[in-house]
Amino acid sequence: MRVHDEFIPQETFATCLDNMPQPCVDLVVEYEGGILLTRRQKEPAKGEWFWPGSRLYKGERLDDAAHRIAREELGLNLVTVEQLGISEHFWETSAVDGVDTRHTIPVVYRVEPEGDQSVTLDEQHDATQVVTAPPEGANRYVTEYFERFDIGE
Repeated sequence: MRVHDEFIPQETFATCLDNMPQPCVDLVVEYEGGILLTRRQKEPAKGEWFWPGSRLYKGERLDDAAHRIAREELGLNLVTVEQLGISEHFWETSAVDGVDTRHTIPVVYRVEPEGDQSVTLDEQHDATQVVTAPPEGANRYVTEYFERFDIGE
């Protein structure tokens, strides 16, 4: 099956999000002695420290999505990819017009960049920080992953 990564019209995407959960991939990036978090510029979690992540495309394998998201959102090539588990997020906000709430089902990966690379953020994020525990201003799902997947110190 080919990967369907083409643009989805706003109205169609809104109908999908308003009626069903969205499969996603979140990345726990081991970077410079800690875990890399990004500050989101879009809802949900706008202005909060969160995991890099994105939706899964139809026809895309989960491991391939982890590599794609690292390249697109962080400018990183990965060497290590390990699936940690599955979570579920319930949001009372959305960046999509006409959608008031959102339900995402992220498959969580622990990943490691290949060699010594610098992060290059996409337009969804405005800052990074490397942490060993959930920082002030982190989204509740950051804390959940640290506890549930035994991340950090």
